[in-house]
Amino acid sequence: MRLSSEVKINRWVDGVEKEPIGGLTADFGAILPALAKQGNRLPATFSAPLNSCSLSTSKLSGSIAIAVRGECIFTAKAQVAQAGGAAALVMINDDEGLLQMGCGNETNLNITIPVITISKSGGEELKKSMDGGAKVELLLYAPNRPILDYSVIFLWMMAVGTVVTASLWSEITGSENSDERYNELSPKESDAAAAKQEEDKEILHINTKSAVVFVITASTFLLLLYFFMSSWFVWVLIVLFCIGGIEGMHNCIVSLVMSKCKGCQKKTVNLPLLGEMTILSLVVLICCLIFAVVWAANRKASYSWIGQDVLGICMMLTVLQLAQLPNIKVATVLLCCAFLYDIFWVFLSPYIFHDSVMIAVARGDKSGGESIPMLLRVPRIADPYEGYNMIGFGDILFPGLLVSFSFRFDKANKKRILNGYFLFLTIGYGLGLAFTYLGLYLMDGHGQPALLYLVPCTLGTCVVLGWIRGELKQLWSYGTSSETPAAGEA
Repeated sequence: MRLSSEVKINRWVDGVEKEPIGGLTADFGAILPALAKQGNRLPATFSAPLNSCSLSTSKLSGSIAIAVRGECIFTAKAQVAQAGGAAALVMINDDEGLLQMGCGNETNLNITIPVITISKSGGEELKKSMDGGAKVELLLYAPNRPILDYSVIFLWMMAVGTVVTASLWSEITGSENSDERYNELSPKESDAAAAKQEEDKEILHINTKSAVVFVITASTFLLLLYFFMSSWFVWVLIVLFCIGGIEGMHNCIVSLVMSKCKGCQKKTVNLPLLGEMTILSLVVLICCLIFAVVWAANRKASYSWIGQDVLGICMMLTVLQLAQLPNIKVATVLLCCAFLYDIFWVFLSPYIFHDSVMIAVARGDKSGGESIPMLLRVPRIADPYEGYNMIGFGDILFPGLLVSFSFRFDKANKKRILNGYFLFLTIGYGLGLAFTYLGLYLMDGHGQPALLYLVPCTLGTCVVLGWIRGELKQLWSYGTSSETPAAGEA
């Protein structure tokens, strides 16, 4: 018996090459070649009966037999296909995901053909072509994965860049002092417009209670996704993602333009429902709306990851401006809850639900081919199996809240870069992500709870540095002595 490995299945329909299908070899049977040129392009034939539990009445000699799961054990299916002269057996799973086919305690198997399983959706694609009378040919091989795919570096840069940019956003846009300078130059501007702008920028201060409630709510929502995942459910998430992305992109673009062009906010227009708004804001809103609609319409295209990442990054930048941690006490509660949340739903949930809930939801196993948009993704460049490297929004937002707090703390206490916390927490976040990808490689691609690495590397760094410098008490209760915050508290 040997360990199963991933398989790439090239296919042709009436001589026209189609998109490859992914598969998984059984723990028994012949080993597939690593290169496509070493494999054989053979016709695909359905077993008769389709479950391949008894001798086939269809001619399998010199072809790749296609069977479905059920009725008998995997080794029996393989032996029937081999007895019929099949060059290989491809078994279609009755669910999404790739099933690992074992052979139990059998040791004297004489199975000399490759045995592969494919997902339900992959099998439906084959069935659709073959039921239509088309000639389908398959070529099976098992290429080796590269040790490092370069797209991971790009994804790492996007995640770290988002956290750093969100922390420095007030410096980039000059939002704290440029408004004051402009008001001094234009004292007769509408006070109502200024009040509305201030209201739009209202900060939401997170407290310990809301931190715990948020994680409980996130767990409930994750379970709803796991049990009731469907294409329409994902569509609801896509619509919500587009709304958040539009608002985030609009906020980012308008803030950047306004920081460079103060006169742009003078020209306003009064619209039904929307009320009074600047012409700049209206034009940017229309452009953002078009961008989101185009992305949603082309979300399955090979280039759609670009639009998804742009919308996602803009939304996270805005969230990290609106939500803030007041001190390390709240940060500890929030990040420790998120730490346990991530570990439980990735590593421990299989013992209860017989599947990793977090990974199943991220893969979109029951979503009818749709994928959840609440993540950044980059296509794998050097991986022969293609696919995407991904990171969830929570793996950026939770540590990002702490890194942003460290920058505000350094600025308020006039700390320099080396005796502050921002630089070291940014480095810690980058190292935590690197450890996440290292864990992904060491565990042979099994999904990792990123917060398992990110929380110790960020919160742990902050606590240790504060203890060494004798500032831990100040960090822990920062802002609690003199506060009656004008902004909202959650």
